[in-house]
Parts: sequence; structure tokens; C-alpha cells
Amino acid sequence: MLVIGSGPGGQKAAIAAAKLGRRVAVVDRPDMVGGVSIHTGTIPSKTLREAVLYLTGLTQRDLYGQSYRLKEDITVADLTARTQHVVSREVDVIRSQLSRNRVALYAGTGRFVDPHTVALQEAGGDERLLSAENIVIATGTRPARPDSVAFDGRTVMDSDNVLSVERVPRSMVIVGAGVIGMEYASMFAALGSKVTVVEKRAGMLDMCDVEVIESLKYHLRDLAVTFRFGETVAAVERHPRGTLTVLESGKKIPADAVMYSAGRQGMTDELDLGKAGLSADARGRIKVDDRYRTEVEHIYAVGDVIGFPALAATSMEQGRAAAYHACGEPVGEMSHLQPIGIYTIPEISFVGRTEDQLTEDSVPFEVGISRYRELARGQIIGDSHGMLKLLVSPEDRTLLGVHCFGTGATELIHIGQSVMGCGGTVDYLVDAVFNYPTLAESYKIAALDATNKLRQIAHIGD
Repeated sequence: MLVIGSGPGGQKAAIAAAKLGRRVAVVDRPDMVGGVSIHTGTIPSKTLREAVLYLTGLTQRDLYGQSYRLKEDITVADLTARTQHVVSREVDVIRSQLSRNRVALYAGTGRFVDPHTVALQEAGGDERLLSAENIVIATGTRPARPDSVAFDGRTVMDSDNVLSVERVPRSMVIVGAGVIGMEYASMFAALGSKVTVVEKRAGMLDMCDVEVIESLKYHLRDLAVTFRFGETVAAVERHPRGTLTVLESGKKIPADAVMYSAGRQGMTDELDLGKAGLSADARGRIKVDDRYRTEVEHIYAVGDVIGFPALAATSMEQGRAAAYHACGEPVGEMSHLQPIGIYTIPEISFVGRTEDQLTEDSVPFEVGISRYRELARGQIIGDSHGMLKLLVSPEDRTLLGVHCFGTGATELIHIGQSVMGCGGTVDYLVDAVFNYPTLAESYKIAALDATNKLRQIAHIGD
């Protein structure tokens, strides 16, 4: 098996095939081992978030006062030191895992010569041919850049080069209120930047629970974030004293920097897909079936390059499943209960359906809520705004959705995911004993809230 790309999907495909006794090789640029996830995406952005929270003392202000700050003048060097350390360690871990499983790692870029052969362009300029029975495309994506915008990587940036910004901007415009845009809006607002978010849609993060999004808006507005929904950028002008973002409505927004977060583009344009009998859509994405097989039977594609959900976690599972299928190994279907984690400040995570989706589908539900301020652990860590929401079926008492907002949301969600995945009911959470004091205890409180409401409905009905 030959894997093009060493990101989360490519790594797991390669290692899974190696565990099944296949000879495996991975092709990637020498400076991109681990893929976009390690170098410009998931890992550096989440590490940056931790550095921001630590150095600004933001999460401790409910305890020590609104003026509390660990470091007064936070520099880019302060923020990137932690990021560089983590990225370096992660690259070492990936190299070690591939080596331990006897996966050959070729440094360079690959392009198809025919359906079974890839030309490897090595860093030194030499070219060699690699042939394989099965090929997995895991090239990932890059930020989409509108042709009308003149990016310079310093004052007008995308989500890749925002990580190498020279200084923390005093003011910033973020174009796009998707997951990446809102994560960076949170971070820079926490650092003290005056952030304006411009979004052509009427709202943000529309896949999330409405109550959670309203809470996030409240917190970000408290950090001086301004939202311009229903607005489209007409032009971005660079001037000696900063940037001027001109909206189609006529508004002009001055700022030190502009960051575009306008979706992602699949990195397939240099693969010569046509020579393998493949093609990509306008966004560079490759179409696959439910086994991650492309139109060519022995070529698979996994990760962001195949589109939604484009998460590191799902990409890993796609890579494993593709490798198993290619090697004739039985593999179950990926569960539809995939947790979504959004690393805004505070963070958001959910699994299952939202209230709006259930209402639209005419599915009855009851709501159980627990607020962090009612938890001893919530008081200890200084998070009085977090919450956990359970959506419960009144018919069979199963969980229809779990939504969490606040500290540790992306960790907590897996309890709800496990209960849902095993077909458990809200009664399991009522009867379970949770460590005290913990945030996990919020499940018991929310479950009691929901069952008390269900009991009341039953009592009145009788």
C-alpha cells in the first residue's frame, strides 16, 4: 500500500495496513510529516488556545477579579514557544510510530503516472517511481483564498499564516464565522484584540444548539467582539497604517489585520488525478463510496480531501477503515454518533441532534440542564457559565442529543456519546455514581432534571 499524505487519515491507514502484514510506504513533504493537522491546523491552534488561556488568566477572573492576568505584555514569542514544542514532539511521535511499524517514509511530493504508479519528486529534485497494489490519497486541504483578495501573510492572512503573525494585532477583522473563524476570534479577543467578525449568513455555527450559540455570543461580546452578520466583504485595502475592510453595504472597518476563514480547498491540483482515472470537484474534493473507495477500485481517499465532516478524529477512523477494506479485513461501519468539538473560548461539544432538528422532525423530547455554577467543581475552577444539556425521549427515555458548553466540554461529551452508542437511557445516568467534585457530575444533575419533568408530565396525564 502507498499512502499519499501523512496527516491523521494517512497515518492510521498506513499503520493499520502494516499491522495486517502489508508492505507500506508513505509520501509527504519533509517539512509536513504529520500533515496540516500537526503543522498549521488542529495541534498548533489548540496549543495556542491553551497558551492564551494560561497567559491571560482569562478562566481565573471569576475567582481573582477581572484585572487578573498572569503576564501583562504577551508577545507572539510567548505564544509560539509552547506551540513549537508540542509540534516538534508530535512529529517525533509520528516518525517513531511509522518506523516501529516498518512503514517506509519517502520525503517529497507525489503525482500519478498511471492507476498503480506514483512519481515521487524528492526534495533534491530527483524523481523515482513507486508502484503499489493499493493507493490511499490523504493529501488534506489548504485554506481557500478568494481571488479578489491580495494576501500578504502579515496584514491580510488566512488561517495557516495567522500562526506566524509578527505581533498580536490591536484590532482584527475575521471574515467567516465558521469553526476556524470563531476559534481564532475567541483567542485574539482573549489576548485583547478588538475583533470584528464578518459573516454573510444570518448567524454562526448553525450546526450547534441555539442556546449554546447565544451563550457564546454573550461571552464574545463581553470580550469586545463585534458581529456583522448578513454582510459580504466587497474589498480589503492595505494601507501603511493598517487595513480597511469595505463591505457591500458600504460600511468600512479599519483594523491592524484581516484574517480570512472562507472554507478549505482540497490539495489535489498537483496529483495528476486524470492519469489515475480520477477527478476532483471545484473545491478539490474526491468522491468516495461508503468504504472510502474512489471511482478506481484499488484507490481510496480519506480525511479532509473527501469533504464533510473533515475532522482529525473522523479522518483517523476513515484511514483505518479504508486500509482494512483494501486488505480484505472485516470492518464495521463508522457510528453516526460522531462527537463534534469546537475549541472556542469557552469550548463547545455535542453529539446527536439539536432541539431545532428534533422539532423539525416532529420528534418529542424533554430537556434536562445542569449548570456549572451549581457544581462544586464549577466553583473550584471558576467556571460559572458552563452548562450541560440532555435531550431525552419521553417514549423510551433514550438520549437524543447531548450539548455541552464550558470548560472540558470536548472531554465530557464522550460520556453522553457512550451512553447513546450503547442504547442506554437517562435512568442509567440518574442511578450512576460519579466522582465528586467533578464536572462529570453534571450528567446526573441534568438527568434528574429531565426525569423530574417527565414524572410531572406523567402525573398530570394520570
